[in-house]
Amino acid sequence: MDLLIDAGNTRIKFGWHDGRQWVCREDIAHDALDAVSFSRFGPVQRVVVAHVASEAIRSRLMVLLAGWEAHTEWLRPSTERCGLSNGYAAPERLGADRWAAAIGAWTRLRRACVVVSAGTATTVDAIDETGRFRGGLILPGHGLMLRALAGGTADLPLAEGQCVDFPLNTHDAIETGIRYAQSGAVERFRAQMPFGTPVVLTGGSAAALAPLIAPPRIDIPNLVLEGLLQIARCG
Repeated sequence: MDLLIDAGNTRIKFGWHDGRQWVCREDIAHDALDAVSFSRFGPVQRVVVAHVASEAIRSRLMVLLAGWEAHTEWLRPSTERCGLSNGYAAPERLGADRWAAAIGAWTRLRRACVVVSAGTATTVDAIDETGRFRGGLILPGHGLMLRALAGGTADLPLAEGQCVDFPLNTHDAIETGIRYAQSGAVERFRAQMPFGTPVVLTGGSAAALAPLIAPPRIDIPNLVLEGLLQIARCG
């Protein structure tokens, strides 16, 4: 049994894989971590963690994983892993979640693609046809943009609007503007890639972004966990 953990900025996703299929996958807020039992399905042979959260969350995970230290890998991006090479200027400075998502996408597609993870931050990364991570963008995620407008202005609300063609109220204007900003960044970045390059879309805010991404688009929920599973398999 492999245990894969994606400790993100806002939420923690984790799952158990028995070598054939996912036995269970969960998605929790940071403050629910204390109630988790990682041993509920018995001993595990391998644990791989992508951690970009706080040191407090890291410390708590270490307590929960106590006894499995010899079997636990805290993912550190490297120059190559699972057939994907890392073109980042300083490979070790790439976020572990971005590296895992890229490995998951490359393993699934084996072709050039743009990997978009829409979470607390939205990341937009390129993989070329040779299996090289080319780098990418980081921008505030959907929720951060909403809160920035509400907190940084005197009159704009924390919007609960809809994405529409011609917004006629403030809530819709904010919601549409944010979704256009996110999707516009993705499409501008994809324009630098060969024609027909697919977008691989994942993350908690993927559903809000998906309708504005032109085909080809491939939706892969829990892409970071899928990448961590590949890392557990390829060593």
